[in-house]
Amino acid sequence: MLLGGALERSPKGPMDHLATLESQSIYILREAYKKFKNLAMLWSIGKDSTVLVWLARKAFFGQCPLPLVHVDTSYKIPEMIEYRDRVAKEWGLKLVVGQNRQALKDGMNHTLGRITCCESLKTRGLQMVMEEKGYTALILGIRRDEEGTRAKERFFSPRDKNFEWDFRDQPPELWDQFKTSFESGTHVRVHPLLEWTEVNVWEYIQRENIPIIPLYFSREGKRYRSLGCAPCTGAIESQASTVAEIIEELKSVKTSERAGRAQDQEETYAMQKLRARGYM
Repeated sequence: MLLGGALERSPKGPMDHLATLESQSIYILREAYKKFKNLAMLWSIGKDSTVLVWLARKAFFGQCPLPLVHVDTSYKIPEMIEYRDRVAKEWGLKLVVGQNRQALKDGMNHTLGRITCCESLKTRGLQMVMEEKGYTALILGIRRDEEGTRAKERFFSPRDKNFEWDFRDQPPELWDQFKTSFESGTHVRVHPLLEWTEVNVWEYIQRENIPIIPLYFSREGKRYRSLGCAPCTGAIESQASTVAEIIEELKSVKTSERAGRAQDQEETYAMQKLRARGYM
């Protein structure tokens, strides 16, 4: 692995499942780059979006040509921001930080309701930076197995001009045939990791030796399985302190990946409501 320059090639040999997933994701990244003129990638700093950045560097010969958007709610775990800035510098990434400053100035926080807070600081914060920069399409590292509404997604998923998503009206994607032409004013979300699983992501991190934020590894019997804002993200009981141990742990775990995310538990269909309104 080379942090600053070109990346090593994946191990040669028969096309295994990880290699198939990698190939498909790189193909989708290149298709998106070719089809959309003003394209950006969301970097939440978690494992999935960091794997996505790694894949983009592979797709474009060691450099990521896309601006990486990070929506800063001001409530992230401090280590996440330190990791973001360090890796962005090491990999030569073009980082674009968006923030709903007015909402923060007005006192927006999770005590006013986690759904309300997410919509204001994350959804609206993302919309503001996209409107400011004129991005017409956004690449995200979501997976179908992570959460129920994400199972309804497409690789190329249209939203209306207000970034709202109608999961009942999505284009068919049969035999890897993707719709990439949309009416003017349509905002498109691109999801290269859609068919990956949580275990796949960690297996790929292990194979590629991708540097991941240490919050995922056990400290005093606890670790984070999913990362978000500090007031709304809980650690899980775990002794897994290496990537290999995380992979073994996931093979027997029964709880959902986002069980520690408080906004998911606040009300019925919370994530579906958030995502329909433009949430990540």
